[in-house]
Amino acid sequence: MKRYLLGALLVVFFMAQLASAHHAANTKYDETKKATLKGTVTKVEWMNPHIYFYIDVKDASGQVTNWAIEGAPPNVLYRRGWGKDALKIGDVVTVEGFLPRQEGLHHLSGGNAVLPDGRKIFAGSANGLPGSTDY
Repeated sequence: MKRYLLGALLVVFFMAQLASAHHAANTKYDETKKATLKGTVTKVEWMNPHIYFYIDVKDASGQVTNWAIEGAPPNVLYRRGWGKDALKIGDVVTVEGFLPRQEGLHHLSGGNAVLPDGRKIFAGSANGLPGSTDY
């Protein structure tokens, strides 16, 4: 019985460590740094634990920068009404979200997204930052 209890406690401990490691992504983005980006989709990665899509964004001087947009897990997005075919290479999308804490990174925690067909869908987690547990 003691071995079983010890084993169960170890499993719970390691699962808690894995969960907290995944949700450490909250520290990557700054909820006080909101941004809206409009750009052309260059790549879509539809996989766990979070989807990513990449867009080329043109700044005021005409320079193009590729941005990585982090979204919620695929199953969450399916329940919100969009699938992996919602974004295609070449589509123009507008995304609201939060910038990273680290300066110089071209990442965005995806929030509201306006898809090419005009639908507005929430791409992020419930609080707008990846790693939220309240989907």
